[in-house]
Amino acid sequence: MSIFSIFGIGNTKIKEALRRGAPIIDVRTANEFDLGRIRESINIPLDRLNINLERIRHMRKPIIICSDSDFENEKAISFLKVNGIKEIYNGGSWTRVLKIIQSL
Repeated sequence: MSIFSIFGIGNTKIKEALRRGAPIIDVRTANEFDLGRIRESINIPLDRLNINLERIRHMRKPIIICSDSDFENEKAISFLKVNGIKEIYNGGSWTRVLKIIQSL
């Protein structure tokens, strides 16, 4: 998570994306996702992004990526951007995104 997110600066963009109907993609493993998740989120593990690329391309934009690891989020975002998906936000941990949703 960036220093801006820690101080809430990144929250504005995430809130705006959520208000626009952004899908939330959780890139944790299925087992991790089953232990706790955002009800509206979609689980596409990092190692399955490639086979779900067309599905993701057809989703509403922007897209919010979350997991338990900023490294995983950035890896997913980089992959999606290289494949032509431009409006993507790093939501940080799934629990952070959940708190943002609850504050709307």
